[in-house]
Amino acid sequence: MDVNEGLESPLVIKVSFNKYLTQYENLIEADNDFIALNARRVLKIAEDYPILRDGFSDLTILQKHEKEIEGILQDAFSPVLSHNEIKTASVPFLDVIFNSSTRFKNILKTAGEDFDLQIKNMPKDQRYIIACSVILNFCYGYNLNFKRPFFYEIPDANGVMRYYKILYNADFTEIIPKKNAPKITDEDYAQLLDNFENIDLWKEKFPPNSYDFKGFVISNIFDVTDDQSISNIKSSLIGEDKRKNEGFMEDFHEIFRSLLGLKDIKVGFSIYNKEDDTFERVYGAGMDSFLLNNLEISNCSDALCRWSYDRLLKEKKYFSISDVDKAFSKSKGHAPHVRVLHEQGIKSAIFAPIANEEGLMGILEIVSEKRQVLNSINANKLVDVMLFIVSAVERSKNEEENLIDAIIQQECTSIHQSVQWRFEQEARKYIKDDLNGKEPNFNQIVFNDIYPLFGQIDIKGSSEARNRATKLDLIIQLSALKSIIKNAIDQEALPIYEQYLYQINEWLESLDNNFQVDSEQQINGFIKHDLNPVLKHLKTNKNLEEEIQAYLNSIDSKVGTVYQNRKNYDETIAAINKNMASLLDEKQISAQAMYPHYFERFKTDGVEHNMYIGESLTKEDSFSSIYLYNLRLWQLQIMCEMENSYYQMQSDFPVKLDVASMILVFNQPLSISFRMDEKQFDVDGTYNARYEIVKKRVDKAFIKGTNERITQKGKISIVYSQKQDEEEYLRYVKFLQSKNYLDNDIEILELQDLQAVTGLKAIRVSVLYHKDNNDKEYYTYDDLMKEISN
Repeated sequence: MDVNEGLESPLVIKVSFNKYLTQYENLIEADNDFIALNARRVLKIAEDYPILRDGFSDLTILQKHEKEIEGILQDAFSPVLSHNEIKTASVPFLDVIFNSSTRFKNILKTAGEDFDLQIKNMPKDQRYIIACSVILNFCYGYNLNFKRPFFYEIPDANGVMRYYKILYNADFTEIIPKKNAPKITDEDYAQLLDNFENIDLWKEKFPPNSYDFKGFVISNIFDVTDDQSISNIKSSLIGEDKRKNEGFMEDFHEIFRSLLGLKDIKVGFSIYNKEDDTFERVYGAGMDSFLLNNLEISNCSDALCRWSYDRLLKEKKYFSISDVDKAFSKSKGHAPHVRVLHEQGIKSAIFAPIANEEGLMGILEIVSEKRQVLNSINANKLVDVMLFIVSAVERSKNEEENLIDAIIQQECTSIHQSVQWRFEQEARKYIKDDLNGKEPNFNQIVFNDIYPLFGQIDIKGSSEARNRATKLDLIIQLSALKSIIKNAIDQEALPIYEQYLYQINEWLESLDNNFQVDSEQQINGFIKHDLNPVLKHLKTNKNLEEEIQAYLNSIDSKVGTVYQNRKNYDETIAAINKNMASLLDEKQISAQAMYPHYFERFKTDGVEHNMYIGESLTKEDSFSSIYLYNLRLWQLQIMCEMENSYYQMQSDFPVKLDVASMILVFNQPLSISFRMDEKQFDVDGTYNARYEIVKKRVDKAFIKGTNERITQKGKISIVYSQKQDEEEYLRYVKFLQSKNYLDNDIEILELQDLQAVTGLKAIRVSVLYHKDNNDKEYYTYDDLMKEISN
């Protein structure tokens, strides 16, 4: 078997002991007779077997001359140290070992017959380039530091992975250029330095098989399991989203098994919540807590005894339980941390505090199902790794706090992505001033020359619908109470019951004829203060007990009243808002891709949205009026789509409600500033405030000379004040008519004057609907209602 067969390399490899043997030629004349005699012995072997000096690539010769090679290498592999040293002689760049110490042989024997010895971090795809780097050093004298530590990973008798570092001695190697080998110049070297991964360039400078390699390497190997385990712990704790990785915890178990030299151990964590003095589970794939067992959270006083509490939280020192069963018996099961281990079948354990100067952050838990396996002696090994675990937990806590802040910002006080850059810019300036000793000041965020767009899809008659639902619930509740009181009079004819019955009838009549804003509050007060004490009294009457219990069961526990129709109404409003907002958010993604702009939306009785677009919102000089026109057309089209989407899902809601859509056009640029107190943008300046006034009042505006609201179900209203806006939006309407979004019944309407606002007009046009996404037929609102009801 030729060692070069199937090997792509600039080196043609021959195993040779020539350079090694030259050392002995210098020792023949040594003053020490024993050294000289031994040198003659080694050289005699080489003389009898010249192939060992000349070199060979046939690996079968290694077996054929095994004893002779062992004789030559006797000094390098001293029999006296063979059981102590871990040493091999091998072919470089390949996993071919032909001589080794007894200890190394025993290590491989323990690993098992199926174990395949390989250098773990020798990248096969880089072996060619590494060989070229060796040539640069040997043949051209460039001091190129290409060396990196290599390792073996070999399991011991217990199946625990141990790590061995390999140190090469290449003193006995020769590299000789062949005649066809290109000579490397300084210019070539400079080019190679910047192109380590360009394999084609390296092959051009060092063609395959262009250099002869003669020799072998001696590897001195050291058990570095402890150091490598610590390094692996550091590596495992560095990086993003480790807790989401299914294999992370299993790898972590293996690392600790190597560190402690124990196969049957598991690792767990629990987080300490200082504010509540509780231990909490760490969430993540494969994460366990043996201190909490099945609990999500536990008070520290319930999880630890007084001594262990003080040890971990106050002294911040680890402790071990080498025999859980014995400790359980001794404490009579009263020590909670011992009891929880005993319940899980754990026989020995170590608890180590993860703490910094500010106090405890969590607990590292190491457990075994074998007694005395974990103890105070091997617990000392944790000292070397706790620093890295503490650092990782600190970083994790900071990341979690940042994530919490981000979620709060996203859900509660969102800074839209289009203006995020401006806030970051100001924050960097704030930090810079603070670091330079200046008084830091977060300046006002203002964007000038911004064009606003406003739209809303409003639930029509929402107040009337809520009042109707409230009235129905109160009628149901009062009717049930009326029945109970009438039956009470039959049981016990007390005048007070007749007086309560009279009041109930009065309320029922007022609900039927004259429901007021405060009717709900007054009736609830009457029930709470007058009737509930009566019910408590009457419940002792067995003839009324069942009816009273049925009434009480009809009362919602959260609001304390009958909450059937109002619940349907509230759930309908919430569902409409959720679906409309989600649709708008989804559509916004494509709009932002067209051109970045500020966007915000609000849930009321429907969904409102603000958009601002302009040069100052972006970092680049890229704004054009075409992007404003595009966004206006997009907004109109999306409002039509939202109307369609709503009526397609209307039948799914508990209460049937209608919606009406409106767009407000404002053709003058304005300024917006971020109000720190309200955590939102608002228009800036007295003139610009007119826009906000119109926004708040226009949906309630009437058509001039009538009592008809401008917003109507089945129609979309576009409110404006300038003739050029009318012309622009009529073009958009005509385009959307061609796409069957809008009907042909365009109205141009004047609005009655609002407070401080005059001259408003509106384009109003019917929306065309389709029953579902696959329906190609388009309907007016009235047609759609007929189709849905059929």
